[in-house]
Amino acid sequence: MATVLTDIERLLVNRLQDGLPITATPYADIAHELGLTETEVISTIETLLANGVLTRFGPMWQIEKAGGTFTLAALAVPEDDIERVAGIVNAMPEVAHNYLRNHHYNMWFVVATTSDAGCQQVLRTIEDQTGLAVLNLPKQQEFRVHLRFDA
Repeated sequence: MATVLTDIERLLVNRLQDGLPITATPYADIAHELGLTETEVISTIETLLANGVLTRFGPMWQIEKAGGTFTLAALAVPEDDIERVAGIVNAMPEVAHNYLRNHHYNMWFVVATTSDAGCQQVLRTIEDQTGLAVLNLPKQQEFRVHLRFDA
């Protein structure tokens, strides 16, 4: 069911897609820019998160620059085993996203760790616990795309 956004929510969603100012008072700065109060900005973000309009609010890290690694991985999960396998994958603190897809490889997830060895260990653990082979698709090259949707 689609959520109808208020004018303030729409204004804020559109503005937040351009990032936060790197200042001591980013919420106050955005509030000033949009003609709102800092409290309105913060409470609107909280409402958007609570309502599921925003599923995540935080920085996007270049984990490799911080010494870590991540990979995209997939599993071919039998239809009657999806809930069990999703529970195992989702319980791993290193799993950042997990999506069900309409494909032979129907469960896709991202693993982020502090090292390549750590990443490989997480994938082995998932294989051991699920009994399924993980398709590991590490990044070869990144293409930066600025995706933006007007609310």
